[in-house]
Amino acid sequence: MQLLSTLRSPARRRTATLLAALCCAALPVMAAAAQPPAANAAAPEVLGNATHFAGLGSPYGGCGLPQRELDSQDFVALNVFNTPGDYSSTYPRPVPDSSASVKGVFDNGRNCGRWVKVTIGDYCTGTNDGAPGLPFCRNGSWVADKYNGAAMTMLVADSCADSNAWCRDDPNHLDLATDSLNRFRIGGTPVGTMYPDHWNNRHVSWSFVPAPDYSGDIRIGFLRGAQRYWPAIAVSHLPGGIHGVQYLANGTWTDAAMNSDMGQSYVIGATASGQSGFTIRIRDAADAWLGGGRTYSFSLPSGCAGGCSQDYTAVAYTTDGSGGTPPPTPAPSPSGDTACTAQWKLTGSWQGGYQADVTVTNTGSRPVTDWSVHHTLPGGVTVANRWNAVVDPSRPATTVHNASYNGSLAPGASTTWGMTLSGDDRDLGTLSCTAS
Repeated sequence: MQLLSTLRSPARRRTATLLAALCCAALPVMAAAAQPPAANAAAPEVLGNATHFAGLGSPYGGCGLPQRELDSQDFVALNVFNTPGDYSSTYPRPVPDSSASVKGVFDNGRNCGRWVKVTIGDYCTGTNDGAPGLPFCRNGSWVADKYNGAAMTMLVADSCADSNAWCRDDPNHLDLATDSLNRFRIGGTPVGTMYPDHWNNRHVSWSFVPAPDYSGDIRIGFLRGAQRYWPAIAVSHLPGGIHGVQYLANGTWTDAAMNSDMGQSYVIGATASGQSGFTIRIRDAADAWLGGGRTYSFSLPSGCAGGCSQDYTAVAYTTDGSGGTPPPTPAPSPSGDTACTAQWKLTGSWQGGYQADVTVTNTGSRPVTDWSVHHTLPGGVTVANRWNAVVDPSRPATTVHNASYNGSLAPGASTTWGMTLSGDDRDLGTLSCTAS
């Protein structure tokens, strides 16, 4: 039976046996399992249950890359939510700090681009469909067989946010790419026949590991719709994951906003106001500067002037710095900097809908001539109407830019735009603002 996943694309379907769920009633089975591996340390191996899924959604998986652009077609999804016994509650993505206790090991994308070593464990002789309220492997037992010890190093490329117990009850659950199951190896030989007859959502043990046989450097590509107003990039081929991107804008290093919770995608800014050249630096999953502070400089391709039409447009870059401490933050140029913030507030509500007004403020020392704001809609919420801001059809509908009459803002000045929304979830989270 295939279960439609509730990730960011209906194209991603889980093909685990029967209903994709596990249950907190199974805690006696999992009691020996450690907590999920920490993001910033060499974590111990943990025990979990493994399901499988056919592939990433379209155009992007949970980490922000198309499947064809992954470093490996042996990949996994990590849990977005950890809500034992609760399969119906919905939470915004990324999970806000006010709900931090429900975060799964996906950690709002901060474990994207990392690698895990996965080792096959025991087989369930009973029913391991994970029906809510029932134990793991009921009416049977966990037994070792000839597939125990088969191993593979796999890439974290997706997120598991399904409203079932596998994604909610088991903090160490892994969702494995289906095509990888028979490529697990024992003594260098693929197992070949483990799936489907000897699978039954087995136990696995796993831990985060460094990228295997890493060489070269990162890859950078612009996402569909990226342009000067919304320069969204994806960073891949990482030696140790990614925890942040900074971009150099008018002489100052600025933290880039993650693109929703797609942990390898960030919305950056240009090095000079109104231009299409970019310089970035990256922190890895240990919060260390990649390459000791190496910087990467590149430009928006000319074909993306009106918005990149492909889901991923790779770009070449030049680098500067290859070790030691990160380069110092340059002093602001004499002409000052360009920056903005966007803050929303609820200004009206009714059954099944509400109104939000967004204030955009020039927080820099130079006049702003154009601004854009990116926001994330909670699940089940849509925009019914919008005013004083414009959506470009070539860009995501959750990114807007100024109208012709309210783009110019003196330092300290503000303008307001608004929207009405259909839905009951009234948390729009943190908005990101880009100015030029």
